[in-house]
Amino acid sequence: MPDPNTPQLPRIRGWTMATVAVMGIMLGLSLFTFRYAEGLSYLSNDPASCVNCHVMRDQFDSWNRSTHKAVATCNDCHAPHTFPGKWIVKGVNGFNHSLAFTTGNFPDPIRIRAMNAEVAQHNCVECHATTVSQVHASAEGEERYCTSCHSNPGHGR
Repeated sequence: MPDPNTPQLPRIRGWTMATVAVMGIMLGLSLFTFRYAEGLSYLSNDPASCVNCHVMRDQFDSWNRSTHKAVATCNDCHAPHTFPGKWIVKGVNGFNHSLAFTTGNFPDPIRIRAMNAEVAQHNCVECHATTVSQVHASAEGEERYCTSCHSNPGHGR
């Protein structure tokens, strides 16, 4: 019979051990995948990190030949310029890209999604504000997308 004055350790139940084991496996797989996919490189501003996924090779090569290479990196066009916005978009895109490339579920050639098109449009207008202010081709109160005339901005042909 146990001594009533001796403190007793709580008993660990089977489901607790199973939960801890599953969480450990998930954490381990996540860390392995992050390392294997060179996840830290996505926290940088280096355009070469975008080529970690082979489907981005054409976009990287065309940017490399474009006039934008001298003045803009991928993040300058494809991420918001505000502190929280940039990291929120990078986080959402990082998750979506990991999922898509891990499962192989992405269009080929890749296409920009609506959220990212809005970010890019805002950045085009911000960087080219003096030029854009002179464009009067859209209806009053209607914003005209830069890509309606410039089919592949920031990327050469």
